[in-house]
This record gives sequence, structure tokens and C-alpha cells, in this order.
Amino acid sequence: MPFSHPTVRYFAIIMQIITHDEKVDSDMQSTTDASPLQRLLKALEPTRRQLAQLPWRKYIRWLSVLTTAIMFIVLLQGSLVTNTGSQAGCGASWPLCKGQFIPQFALSTAIEFAHRVVVAPATLLIILLTIGVLVFWRQRLEIKILAPAMIVFLVAQALLGAAAVLWPESAAALALHLGVSLLSFASVMLTMFFLYEERSGREKLRDRRLSRGFLALVWGLLVYCYIVVYIGAFVRHTGSELACTGWPLCNGQVIPSFNTAVTIVFTHRVAALVLTLGIGGLFIWARSMRKSRPDLYWGSLVALLLVVAQALEGAFVVYSHLDIFSTIGHSALVSLFFGAMCYLALHTLRRPRAVRTSSKRVAKTATKSTADVEKQPGALVAR
Repeated sequence: MPFSHPTVRYFAIIMQIITHDEKVDSDMQSTTDASPLQRLLKALEPTRRQLAQLPWRKYIRWLSVLTTAIMFIVLLQGSLVTNTGSQAGCGASWPLCKGQFIPQFALSTAIEFAHRVVVAPATLLIILLTIGVLVFWRQRLEIKILAPAMIVFLVAQALLGAAAVLWPESAAALALHLGVSLLSFASVMLTMFFLYEERSGREKLRDRRLSRGFLALVWGLLVYCYIVVYIGAFVRHTGSELACTGWPLCNGQVIPSFNTAVTIVFTHRVAALVLTLGIGGLFIWARSMRKSRPDLYWGSLVALLLVVAQALEGAFVVYSHLDIFSTIGHSALVSLFFGAMCYLALHTLRRPRAVRTSSKRVAKTATKSTADVEKQPGALVAR
């Protein structure tokens, strides 16, 4: 029976308020024996009309900015938890902390508990953002991919966070938690950029063709960047950060004597050097396309600045002997750099064919209208 379940009824009311369904209006007016739901909708009609006039798209864009900022804070809190060794601050208990909703606090408990507290509103914001973009932009292919990605990575991040608490011995699993957290942050951030660029028209730059070589370089560097980040997280979770006591040399040598810890750190440094050189090459290539693709030029410039800053921050981590501010700063730069690479990858992809065709049709119509106005007598005088 239609609208038989209360949840379905409430969902129908909300969607009708947001979308202002005219068909429902006519159905209610033509039905003599109105159901309780229809009578309720009729009573809410003035409120619904007022809500339908609100700039919901603007609000969702603001929501995307807030969600991105909160997710960035969650990443930094996760770094604080890791670098202070507070993973066990709540004991082997999840989602409760030491079996309690509000535990007795020690420093490590407070750090871990604060991280969990911020995750709760971040989860709610991601769910709201996902619903919002699906309501208003569900026809766009980008949203069809990013909206489910936000939910999938959110769930995966929560499950891996629980695994990190319940089984803290696995460095590989702990490193994977960081990797999934970065993907979760990147999916929210890309959604934010999409919403604002769709409104400003800047997304049209994506329609300009690129060489296959440049596209392959961007995506190859993105995948390689993720691998380097994973290796860096593995360095942290194996406690190998200071296996090389200097920087850029390792224990005063270009090629050091190897043991397990030194091998892990040295591998990460070599991988980071190759990544930095690759980003430098990407920037030089994008600079040659500056006039036709300013989006890729500025994106690659930001990526280059972030990867250099990240390398210098890595040196500071070593020379400060894992000072908490240096390690958190390093994590922040890693997150922003990965986000910049995801932005570049998105901008190497052309918009869907239907969107490009629609934009061309609108542009032709506007041009024809302008030409018709200019042909009218007195047009020059009016101008």
C-alpha cells in the first residue's frame, strides 16, 4: 500500500517539500477522500512553498566547504592520535571508549576520545552532503561516482579505525587506514570543487583536449603518490622514522648500511624524491599549456609547492626528533598534496558528452539571440 510505512511517509514529505512536486498538488486537489498524509501535506503547503524558494544549491555548496574542513580536521586528529601513541587510549573498545560513552580521562584517552567525537558530526555532514548532491545534481556522472564514493570510503574508514583499535599490531592495516582516510577526504573535496566550478562555469576548461601523454602522467603520478603515502604511513607505524638520523643523507651516507628499519625509511625517501621530480616535470609540461589550460597550470603549481614543502617538513620531522607539531604539519601537507593531485586528475577528464552538447546548445542560442537583437532597427541607438 502506498505510504504505508511511517519512514516512507516522512521521506515522501521531505522530498516533496524540497522538490515542490506539482503532481502531488493536483492529486491532493482532485482527491475528495484525502488520506491523512494528503491532509498533512495540504496543511504544510504554505511552509513547503516557502522552503521551495530557498537557495538550496547555495546551501549545499556551503555544506561541502564545511564538510571538507571537518574532514581535514579529522585527518589531523588521526595524525595526532598516531603520533602521540594514543590509539589504545580507549582500550580495546569500539565504538565506546573503555566500555563507556564518556570515559574517565587520561591524556591519551582524551586525544582518542576527541577524535571519535569529531568523527560523529563529520559522518552526519557527509551523509547530508551526499543526499543534497544526489537530489540536485544526480544527473551528472561526476556525482554518480563521487556520492557513493563518499559513503563507501566513510564506512571503510570507520571499519579500519575499529580494526586499528581492536587489532593494533598490524602496521600494514594501520597504514591502510590512513590511505582510506585520504580517499575519503579527497572524495569530499572533489565534490566541493565540482559544485563551485559547475556554478562558475570553470568546469568548461575540462572540455579542451589533452595529449594522452599528459593524461597518463597525471594519473600515473596520482597512483604513485598514493603508494608513497602508504610507504610513509608504514614508516610511522613500524616506528622507523629515525632509522636515518640525518637528511637528506641517511646516517651520513648516500647509500647506507641496511637493516629492516633503514630499508623502510630509505625506500620512502627514494620514492619521495622520484615523486618530487615527477611533479616538477608535470609542472613544466603544464606551464607550456598555461594559456589553454590555466586550471592544470595552477593545479600543478600548487602540487609542486606542496610536495616541496612536504619534503622540507619531512626533514624537520627528523631534525626535531618527531616533534608533535612537525609530524602533524607533515600529515597536513600530505593530505593537501594528495587532494591537489586528485583535482588535477579530475581536470584531465572531459565532461560527459550530454553536458558538453547542452552547453554548446545554450551558447548557440545566446549567440543567435544577441545577433537578432543587433539586427533590429534602432539597436545601435539603444546600445
